[in-house]
Amino acid sequence: MIERKLFSALKEHLSQREISLIVGPRQAGKTTLMLALKEYLEKQGARTLFMSLDFESDQPFFDSQRSLINKIQLEIGKDKGFVFIDEIQRKENAGIYLKGLYDMNLPYKFIVSGSGSMELKEKIHESLVGRKRVFELSTINFEEFVHFRTEYRYRDRLFDFFSVEKGRTRDFLIEYLNFGGYPRVVLEAELREKRRIMDEIYRSYLERDVSYLLKVEKVEAFSSLIRTLASQVGLMVNYSELSSTIGISLVTVKNYLFYAEKTFILQRVSPYFRNIRKEITKSPVMYFQDLGLRNYALGWWGNLREANDLGFPFQNFVLHLLREKVAETPAGIRFWRTKDNAEIDFILDYGQKVLPVEVKFKDLKEAAAGRSLRGFISRYKPDQAWVINLSLKESLEVNGTEVLFLPFHEILPCAPSLHK
Repeated sequence: MIERKLFSALKEHLSQREISLIVGPRQAGKTTLMLALKEYLEKQGARTLFMSLDFESDQPFFDSQRSLINKIQLEIGKDKGFVFIDEIQRKENAGIYLKGLYDMNLPYKFIVSGSGSMELKEKIHESLVGRKRVFELSTINFEEFVHFRTEYRYRDRLFDFFSVEKGRTRDFLIEYLNFGGYPRVVLEAELREKRRIMDEIYRSYLERDVSYLLKVEKVEAFSSLIRTLASQVGLMVNYSELSSTIGISLVTVKNYLFYAEKTFILQRVSPYFRNIRKEITKSPVMYFQDLGLRNYALGWWGNLREANDLGFPFQNFVLHLLREKVAETPAGIRFWRTKDNAEIDFILDYGQKVLPVEVKFKDLKEAAAGRSLRGFISRYKPDQAWVINLSLKESLEVNGTEVLFLPFHEILPCAPSLHK
């Protein structure tokens, strides 16, 4: 079993009356995580009940709130207990249904999960304001992946492992950039079986989340959009060009992109700007939530070895690391482009302060700031800037800004803080 970092946060929330709402992409491991939590509670002597709207035998109990309460009381009694509900997005008006259960002041703690859908992401959140805490479960992140692959030998010393075992760290990085983090893919050793599992995940997403949950009729057009974006990771989205290439309207392109974000396939990064005459202000950049799915959609799954092929996946990967790094802060992640083609891959926007981040899939030999970074420093005078690369750790000063050249593992959550 792959240990998930979210388990600890969920465990701490068990004492709170709020509904614990676990959301994330299909096949990210939500059900497995809930079952692990159920097992933990039972070892503590707690009474639990696990139900799923994927189980035909459980579906009649969700016809009404009273039907569900009767079932809970039958199984665990009328005293304190923990009720797990899986795949809640299959319940019509799920938000109102859960709100009613919560407002009855029942003695039960509800832990609820669901895949991305319009119902889950919008109506449930709206109905459960003040009644839930959302826990987003991504596919396996790099730290979880390396812990699993090293059999948890470096549980409290992972940063030391990255610093010492540079060759193995590089091998793990290339493997992760190729195959991504879907748990079933990570757990499977045989390449042919990995591919079969990835095909099943991709088809399941299109046939269930897209076709059924989102009512998208042109599934092939949606799939074409995903494939096209897979080839454009790190590049600004041109809506008109996408519309022409795929043969769907501009409105449909924007709707499909919205759907892909809400189902945890894509992540939008918006531009950072203060000068609307010289800087890009509208076009976003789209990245993938899981690199394995991106590579599979593109037909390159498991075959990325050359530096030219790995540059944009590495940039996408660094975005994942930055998201984890700033998860408990108010920082937003943006990018910077000017109309004369200067660019910075990511800007950590703290409001009053910004931190520019450039990404280089290279073994840099010396610390040297490029034209774009120098231009951004000249305009915005940040205290610090990062250049994330494969191996170089150095620093230099540019017009009063400390520029840190950092190996990618130096920005993992397990690494010491680098912020000024």
